[in-house]
Amino acid sequence: MNVDTLLHLANDSGGVLYVIAAMLFVALTVIVERFWFLHRLAACGHAALEQVDRLDHLDAATLASLTQQYRDLPVARLFATATRLQTTHNREELDARFNEVIMREAPRIDRLLWVLDTIVTLAPLLGLFGTIIGMFNAFQVLSNPGNAPTQVTGGVAEALVATASGLFVAMLGLVFFNGLHNRVRSVVHQLDTLKAALVNRMAGTAHEQVVRGEREAPRAVAGKLVSQGA
Repeated sequence: MNVDTLLHLANDSGGVLYVIAAMLFVALTVIVERFWFLHRLAACGHAALEQVDRLDHLDAATLASLTQQYRDLPVARLFATATRLQTTHNREELDARFNEVIMREAPRIDRLLWVLDTIVTLAPLLGLFGTIIGMFNAFQVLSNPGNAPTQVTGGVAEALVATASGLFVAMLGLVFFNGLHNRVRSVVHQLDTLKAALVNRMAGTAHEQVVRGEREAPRAVAGKLVSQGA
């Protein structure tokens, strides 16, 4: 199938094949961009979780270093928030503030997926529309004197190319849409896991301080009594 044939088919479809080709280009662009971005988020999220797992408690210097290491990424927003909440040790408050950060980052994570979803829905409909226009052109052959009815068969076959093209774009987009959507859920789950790890360590630090204070208080009182007795 050469270029002239493709242009002939596109013109017979009322220009619908041009639109489907443009939708295919947009879909491939979104797929490549989102795949690279989500792959980067997943890799950085996994590395951040491994770093946090090796720490029993988090101080301001460690959180600042992690924020700088993962700057411009959702995990960096969590670390930056943890730095600001360094003096907060209430588990409920920490959980609520981290949830707010994740909710603000969610639109950035699944950005442009609606475009792919729209293409998956619209491409078959446009293909069917192009086929209908091609069928009109095919049956119009019968109105011209001297044309054989067998010529309609070739026109119908050409008209079905638009439907096939729309279905191909929709199937391709659907496969990658589901795959990207699954990656989005994986990235959000990583953020939830990192949030839980930060809350546990920040709230656990306060608990350790309270326990240590309770243990040291009787010793201080006993020491004071001893010194007074002396």
